[in-house]
Amino acid sequence: MLQHFSYKPMYENTQLPGWTFAFFFQSTRYTGEYLPDGNIVWTGNTPPEEDDVKKMIHELMTFHVYD
Repeated sequence: MLQHFSYKPMYENTQLPGWTFAFFFQSTRYTGEYLPDGNIVWTGNTPPEEDDVKKMIHELMTFHVYD
């Protein structure tokens, strides 16, 4: 389960797609970029169980950004 998930637009012009995000997973902080095409680029370490974590991020971003 992801904890303390947060995101913000990459650009000052919030109409441009692209977001940075951060969260804790298994007591470790991870950061990345969520690109307009749904790809995720890790800006730090890659979390274990990466595929499961990516699914959770996609669900959160769909709920918050594309609502």
